[in-house]
Amino acid sequence: MSPPTPRRRRALPVLTAALAALLCGLAPPAAADDGPPDWTARPAGGSDRDARPYVYLEGAPGTVLQDRLTVTNSGRAPLTVRLRGDGRVGGWIRFAEDTVTVPARTRADVPLALRMPHDAVPGDTSGEAVATGGGEEIRVPVRVRTVGPTLAALGVEDVEVSGGTIRYALVNRGNAMLRPRLAVRAEGVFGTLLDRPERPLPLELAPGRRVERTEPWPDAPALDAVTVRLRVTASGGARDEAEASATYVPVVPAVGGGLLLLGGLAALASGAYRRRRTGRAGPRPAPDARPAVQPEPPEQAGPPEKAQLPLATEPLLKAGAKT
Repeated sequence: MSPPTPRRRRALPVLTAALAALLCGLAPPAAADDGPPDWTARPAGGSDRDARPYVYLEGAPGTVLQDRLTVTNSGRAPLTVRLRGDGRVGGWIRFAEDTVTVPARTRADVPLALRMPHDAVPGDTSGEAVATGGGEEIRVPVRVRTVGPTLAALGVEDVEVSGGTIRYALVNRGNAMLRPRLAVRAEGVFGTLLDRPERPLPLELAPGRRVERTEPWPDAPALDAVTVRLRVTASGGARDEAEASATYVPVVPAVGGGLLLLGGLAALASGAYRRRRTGRAGPRPAPDARPAVQPEPPEQAGPPEKAQLPLATEPLLKAGAKT
């Protein structure tokens, strides 16, 4: 068989490329990775770099405050977005249009109005402006300050110590927004075990809000009786303290060892209790050691009828006596 000619050799790569292109065309397109939405919602004003992080409004009870929300459509098709309020101030928010259609590569500024209730309590409160469209939801924070005297009050409660974790709850009892700071201290039988200075916590506590948190304690003792104290503070003079106690006992793997340990502890406790009882009891009076007085027999008036002599003298009397 003769070798292929150079023309046939050049035709083989071309045929292979055409077959590969045909197979690629028949294969289904790969699914695109889910990326960020092609539209955004944010407070109006400024550019994307210096945009406001939230809508901020301030006024007296009964007044109407206004602002705008910007919806930007970066996609290639028109976008319909629904707008609503949510959170504590969600019922105070009204939009100029609840449904907005934004053309492709266009942005729309939607006016919003917030009516302060006549009985609004002075202080800070918050909520959100929610925009929903294209299967996505974007929440824009809304913060409102009611003009008037404010009260900063912060509480720490439900402190629990379990193993290497300290659990507690923070409650904002006032009408001002608070940024709490926490200090932790633990005392054991032989001294201080933990002393963490005051530091800011990564949260912002709205009025009336309660947050449950945990504080790690990886180097908790294996055998000790501890008292953990928490102190929280915030601006405006808010301050509170709370504490909890816990007993750390090493885990004994064997049941017999555990019973032995419990028995030893019980013996020590019993011995300490007896020593305390002995120390508390006063000296008892000694019993009367005087012998009891025996009454003397009464004296006889005449001589006895028969003299009671020792048995050793009876034979002599019988030998010398004559009648």
